[in-house]
Amino acid sequence: MKALKTNIIAFVLLLSCTLSAQLQYNDADVNFENMMYVRAARQYESMVRKGDKSKHVLQRLGDSYFYNTNMKNAAKWYAVLFSKYENVLDPEYIFRYVHALQGTGDYVLSKAIMKIYKQKLEKSGFTVEQLKDNDEKMDELLNRQPQFYVSNLSINTSVSDFGTTYYKDKIVFSSSRDSLKLETRVYEWNRQPYLDFFVADANDLGFDLDNVVSFSSILNTRYHEAGATFSPEGDVMYFTRNNFTNQNLGRDKDGVNHLKIYTSELKNGKWTEATEVSFNSENYSVGQPAMSPDGSKLYFVSDMPSSLGGTDIYVVDVDDSGNFSTPRNLGPAINTSAREMFPFVTEEKLYFASDGHLGFGGLDVFESEFGNDGFGLPNNLGKPLNSNKDDFAYIVNESTQRGYFSSNRAGGKGDDDIYSFRRMEETCEQTVKGSIVRTANAQPIVNVEVALCAEDGTPLANTVTDPYGAFHFDMTLDCESNYVIKTKKEGFKSGQGNLETSKEKDLENNVALEMTKELNKLIVQEDGVLKIKIDNIYFDVNKSEIRPDAAQELNKIVEVMKEYPNMVIKIEAHTDSRGSDRYNETLSDKRAKATGNYIVSQGIEDNRIESAIGYGEKQLLNQCANGVKCSQEEHNLNRRSEFIIVKLN
Repeated sequence: MKALKTNIIAFVLLLSCTLSAQLQYNDADVNFENMMYVRAARQYESMVRKGDKSKHVLQRLGDSYFYNTNMKNAAKWYAVLFSKYENVLDPEYIFRYVHALQGTGDYVLSKAIMKIYKQKLEKSGFTVEQLKDNDEKMDELLNRQPQFYVSNLSINTSVSDFGTTYYKDKIVFSSSRDSLKLETRVYEWNRQPYLDFFVADANDLGFDLDNVVSFSSILNTRYHEAGATFSPEGDVMYFTRNNFTNQNLGRDKDGVNHLKIYTSELKNGKWTEATEVSFNSENYSVGQPAMSPDGSKLYFVSDMPSSLGGTDIYVVDVDDSGNFSTPRNLGPAINTSAREMFPFVTEEKLYFASDGHLGFGGLDVFESEFGNDGFGLPNNLGKPLNSNKDDFAYIVNESTQRGYFSSNRAGGKGDDDIYSFRRMEETCEQTVKGSIVRTANAQPIVNVEVALCAEDGTPLANTVTDPYGAFHFDMTLDCESNYVIKTKKEGFKSGQGNLETSKEKDLENNVALEMTKELNKLIVQEDGVLKIKIDNIYFDVNKSEIRPDAAQELNKIVEVMKEYPNMVIKIEAHTDSRGSDRYNETLSDKRAKATGNYIVSQGIEDNRIESAIGYGEKQLLNQCANGVKCSQEEHNLNRRSEFIIVKLN
């Protein structure tokens, strides 16, 4: 399986590998660093057969297959690597091992690996949805109803054909078919010819392409060209190409050949010589341009230093003169610590490929809707459009829901193939059930009146909870709609929860709600701090003993803490400014500790009182400091005990 990464990583974003070369592996390492992965894999396997199972050799052997999307062999050698060096491996290798397993269809073991290394991943900062503890989400994705009809195109060859884009009434794509060259030049990454642009007619049914010819002898060169997009008028083209000058590859200080975006104009029926865009760099790659339908924005992919992961999607504004703004990263809603690639934009959505969001293995296609607050949560388009191999370069006509994508899945004609698709139209309905528990102790509440309402408050259905605190409604809900669930029971504070249904057909929403007793009116928020608010407690002059009237108020604290068995508080005692500062601090501290001791004596565990400290006159609530004449009422305002909630649940 040489796969998309052959072309996606090798061609569309050739990323430098960061593992350091070692002298004893010089020849293999040179091939690896030059991305000649087929040749490097053979050399590293030879070392293993001779007994060298060092971390360096096993990592690079697994990586050689991984970068060439030979997931069967990648999983094999990553397994050996983990068996010997699991405690000293970077978190990125967990990600690669999981993807290699998914690429072979072994979802059971891949989920087990995710669980085993969940804590290590969380500590590392290598965060991707794919590696989170998400059994339920993965099962839902595997069981989701198909939304697409897909078909392999007749124009595919035994080598790479991928990356379609719309051009007027035709389709432009990239291919290694090398049909116009007298002398075939081979790219050492995957032992295939370099990529060129071709153009084809879309037949009337939209399910196939025909009449394939070379797109432009001016733009096709001896190195890679792919990932094209066009202005709305079709007279300006942006595309990706190896960085080269005078027919020689340009390399950075580490010897890496990066990719650049080039542009060309159609003049007198011919494309002009390509020129670079202004945001290219000699030190990192940019590629896979995708123009917005109105031509005002150009999206692209890069591994520039501001990237969140391997490759991220960026955007620049394009003015009327064709000038570009500073690139902007689309942010963590879209980009992950892994790879996001192949953007395509319509007026409604952003489509892209990713191996960082939850998927089936390899690259999957996702969609994200444009909203007032940015991009919505990416949605995996599911099977059969996505597979356990690489699926990418999705383009669609939103009005017909027909389009094309590329994949190296099993059953194709060669390496990467182009597929057509039609997305099914379907009604979308969901159901809802839920449970209601007491906030204090998570115990179910029986006979709660539960009302399902529309977003504007219109009642839709009613029910009551059973002895287990559970409820459900028989009616179905519309997808992508907002609802309100209201709760009511005597002795409890009425409440409500919001439900926003997703796009997923036949999903059963499970809503967990809580209700609190009226007692919770004692819990207030002051200046952003949660407190238990009771009437002030008083002490005899110069005393710290708890008086009966103070005990009556403190019993309210005890009652609230018993209602919330996980609640932790801290006690602060304060005085007015009369008396010396030191005396006031000492007296208030005694009173704070006496207050805490009383609460513990009433059955509250002492570890639920984090601290009991007297602050004297350090935290006055008004101007009545030393030497300021104040009334008795003003001084009384500063004489107080406060019960601050440190932990509620």
